[in-house]
Amino acid sequence: MNGLLVLDKPSDWTSHDVVGRVRRILGTRKVGHAGTLDPMATGVLVLGVGRATRLLGYVSGADKTYTATIRLGQSTTTDDAEGEFTSQAAPGALAELHLSSVQEGIALLTGTIMQVPSSVSAIKVDGKRAYARVRAGEDFVLEPRKVDVTEFTLLAHQFSQDWLDLHVQVTCSSGTYIRALARDLGNELDLGGHLTALRRTRLGPWKQSEALTAEQLESGSLGEESLISLEDAAGRIFPTWMVSEPESIMVRNGRRIDWTYADSSDPVIAIYDSEGNFLALAEQHGPTAKYLAVFV
Repeated sequence: MNGLLVLDKPSDWTSHDVVGRVRRILGTRKVGHAGTLDPMATGVLVLGVGRATRLLGYVSGADKTYTATIRLGQSTTTDDAEGEFTSQAAPGALAELHLSSVQEGIALLTGTIMQVPSSVSAIKVDGKRAYARVRAGEDFVLEPRKVDVTEFTLLAHQFSQDWLDLHVQVTCSSGTYIRALARDLGNELDLGGHLTALRRTRLGPWKQSEALTAEQLESGSLGEESLISLEDAAGRIFPTWMVSEPESIMVRNGRRIDWTYADSSDPVIAIYDSEGNFLALAEQHGPTAKYLAVFV
């Protein structure tokens, strides 16, 4: 079996749990996922089965959309609800807060920004995961990274005596940490902040509306018909280039063909034969096509 599987991850499963279940149900070890979702988070998780695992690096690099709840007034060790509380806003501070100030803070975190990832992220520091260093009691500082936040929209809000909950929608580049946005917005407003809910509603071209639920996964009816074929998956990720029969034979054998694809601005192209079979991923290398991966 080869293809992509789009699942709606529940909050009580880790991404590794999902991979394990799919391996057991499909009876294959060759299963991976395109970008970890935190255990607390729900929503779109794209998995690759068989040869489709070679597409996962391209899927994980796509932009993403989330809905989230940011709680202003409290900070935690992990920048989300799973950590221990480290600070509470001063009494009356929230009562003096205007939503216009919140919107100004959101605007500062929209666009191309430099973001310091959460200290409990999976980023490696000298070969060791940051969260493992935190658990070991080590002190370190992660370097800021450039990320793109193309949308940061306040959808609704809810005041309490001790906090203000902001329900937001965020569209961002790969590598953006939503809990870091919550932390930084809270710091910008001198209130502290952390994430209390997170749902990924889109990963690249795949939306939550086409994701299988945990119940469907566990029903035992999961099979090859549930997978998005290699042909369909590649066509949704990359521009496509249909080659002639003699050229397709060369591609299948790993021999380079002349680069006649029209739009050179597309860095990676999916090559198909005249019958619509997905053959390879390629990029232009001088006058010829250089294959990044051949799938036949």
